[in-house]
Amino acid sequence: METAFLTLTKTRDRMESLVEGLTECEQLQCDGTVGFGGSPDETGETRLDALVFDGLNHEMGAVGSLPNVKNAARVAYAVMKYTKHSILVGDHAADFAADMGFKRESLYTNSSYIAHQKWIKQNCQPNYRKNVLPNPNKFCGPYKPAIGKNKFKYSQSQINRRNHDTIGMIIIDFENNIAAGTSTNGANHKVPGRIGDSPLPGAGAYADNDIGGAVSTGDGDIMMRFLIEIFHNNDL
Repeated sequence: METAFLTLTKTRDRMESLVEGLTECEQLQCDGTVGFGGSPDETGETRLDALVFDGLNHEMGAVGSLPNVKNAARVAYAVMKYTKHSILVGDHAADFAADMGFKRESLYTNSSYIAHQKWIKQNCQPNYRKNVLPNPNKFCGPYKPAIGKNKFKYSQSQINRRNHDTIGMIIIDFENNIAAGTSTNGANHKVPGRIGDSPLPGAGAYADNDIGGAVSTGDGDIMMRFLIEIFHNNDL
């Protein structure tokens, strides 16, 4: 928060202040749920999601499932500044980042390796699989669809602040323009390729100069179905 505030007072640039604030949290690996080395997926890889949203003109940039680039929020801002698109995902998002001058580097850490190995030793519990074989409540994959009555609900029930959290930030500049954004490494032990609510406008963050701004955290796979930030803004 202090970094974002100091950047705002120095530059008077709401978007740069937002990105600086999110970037600091990425570098500090806030709570283990933001930035590199946290929330490894089923393969042990950490990937990042981020969103920046301008409430003045509704411009946005986002990245999802971004590998091998630590500056997810700044890459999202680059999507906003240098493309006509809104969101880039996966390996091609990393290619775009490299083209824009961002450094490719591993997001693995000793902590993420240990967390992944511990999860495997616990028979991959908990996880986000359902209606597959072998029984995802007892065994690791690889999985295939369960046929007939052999269906199992997903085992992931321990939703808490250590396995799904994110940072959300709202900036109001000196002209009362609003910006909002998020950055996260997603759900712990997620299925590879999963994108959560954080990079989606209205699910992770939203801003409108005429109304206000909102960010949220929680069970992203539920939250993205309801676009709660838009509803919250409409209630303001």
